[in-house]
Amino acid sequence: MSEENKIDFVVDKENLYREEGFTDLKVASIRRLTPVTPEGEVDKDRFPVFIGVTQLMTSEGPVPIQAALKAQTMAQAIAVFPAAMEKAMKEAIEDMKKRQAETGA
Repeated sequence: MSEENKIDFVVDKENLYREEGFTDLKVASIRRLTPVTPEGEVDKDRFPVFIGVTQLMTSEGPVPIQAALKAQTMAQAIAVFPAAMEKAMKEAIEDMKKRQAETGA
């Protein structure tokens, strides 16, 4: 493998997170990424990251939609989930329309 095609598999020890998933078994899935130290302990100097995930059903099958949730707690993530998904959905629809126009579909 040439040097330009070499992949760097070194783990960034200063940017580790524990991932957990939460769902309402209907439309909402929220991933919580909790910052941890290289020893696996919670890193209290950093905030968790929340990511909202859902799916749009289309005639061609489900389309996954995800967006970062501006939140520091699970309660905040749940509260901002609807607006974040609405915005991500509108962006995804616009992107699909743009691609269809470009391909003439």
